[in-house]
Amino acid sequence: MKPLHRRKFLRLAAGAVRATVHARMARAQAYPTRPVRMIVSFAPGGTTDIVARLVGRWLSEHLGQQFVIENRPGANGNIGTEAVVASAPLTATRF
Repeated sequence: MKPLHRRKFLRLAAGAVRATVHARMARAQAYPTRPVRMIVSFAPGGTTDIVARLVGRWLSEHLGQQFVIENRPGANGNIGTEAVVASAPLTATRF
């Protein structure tokens, strides 16, 4: 095994310090910033709807954001899938 040269060691050390400084500078955006829609492609009152509402309530309590459960039954789940595809995309903000 070759010995580590002084310059290479100093570069690695500086890179490690730089990485920790940049990690501190990055600030996460509060997520989610608006109510979250959960689309269930089955009829209300069914098992899938009940589980979605329980999960939505748990997420709401832990994330502090409102979760809206929206039922879109019909066409073997195609209507719910179509609603998800047609929904507004998430926009990423740069900082």
